[in-house]
Amino acid sequence: MKIVVLDGYAANPGDISWEPVERLGELVVYDRTKYDDAEIIERIGDAELVLTNKVPIGAEVIAACPGLKYIGVLATGYNIVDIKAAAERGIPVCNIPSYCTQAVAQLTLALLLEICHNVGHHSREVHLGRWANNADFCFWDYRLIELAGKTFGIVGYGSIGRATARLALALGMRVLAYNRHEKEPEGGVEFVSLEQLLASSDVVSLHCPLNADSQGMINRDRIALMKDGAILINTSRGGLLDESAVADALNSGKLYAAGIDVASVEPIRADNPLLGAKNCVITPHIAWAPYECRERLMELTARNIEAYLNSSVVNCVNM
Repeated sequence: MKIVVLDGYAANPGDISWEPVERLGELVVYDRTKYDDAEIIERIGDAELVLTNKVPIGAEVIAACPGLKYIGVLATGYNIVDIKAAAERGIPVCNIPSYCTQAVAQLTLALLLEICHNVGHHSREVHLGRWANNADFCFWDYRLIELAGKTFGIVGYGSIGRATARLALALGMRVLAYNRHEKEPEGGVEFVSLEQLLASSDVVSLHCPLNADSQGMINRDRIALMKDGAILINTSRGGLLDESAVADALNSGKLYAAGIDVASVEPIRADNPLLGAKNCVITPHIAWAPYECRERLMELTARNIEAYLNSSVVNCVNM
């Protein structure tokens, strides 16, 4: 059985082993594949299983690969696969849930704390000699923010949203949550409508999937509902934001700051309006990428394939 990985470098630039997957079949790993149907089809070839992280597998690709029987996504989000076209062919699409839950919550907090204390900036200033040459025993040139007592709003109360809620509660924050489907909140979390969450939160953090309903959900109208001077955090998907509207809100002061780990087009385009926006901390989609998470991703990918080989498909998102 042939297994093709279309974009293996992001998940494994060489510091972990493909062995858990390699032992299950003939493994062919491409570091990168162009987002071009012809190249994708050529590389899948006669493979029965294909694994992708961000290379799109659309209806045309699926139709052109008659031997394809299984699509594995090396991530939790699966919006890059046409799951309907796959289902019509009887092809399961399987993702990897919960492999990086704690790490994404951790980076969410890291972005927020960077906004509150500007640690990187102040460290650079110290190394440039500013503290050594300062007239006073301390200095700061950004507003410093204490989070205790403030309200943290979580949009999307899945496993990452819940993990983030626990961190916010540990900081002494009031935590509000909104989820499209009613869930049982953990202790200390209050469920509210999206409108109430936006209007009441000092910090709004996004933890929901990207789909037709959530595309551009943080737009000009929704930003208008938010508190003046609120902080926005997005470690989910760049498409959740109307990036021009967020940039305008940062530049006008409607939003105090934003912490962003994702962009609508990745790698981020040089003309993305967030790059020139005031008080916008941007990291290059690294929330999922700690070593431990990627090792876990590899093991869970192998388990998904093993289940398929044993006629017991798990983590299937389209059947």
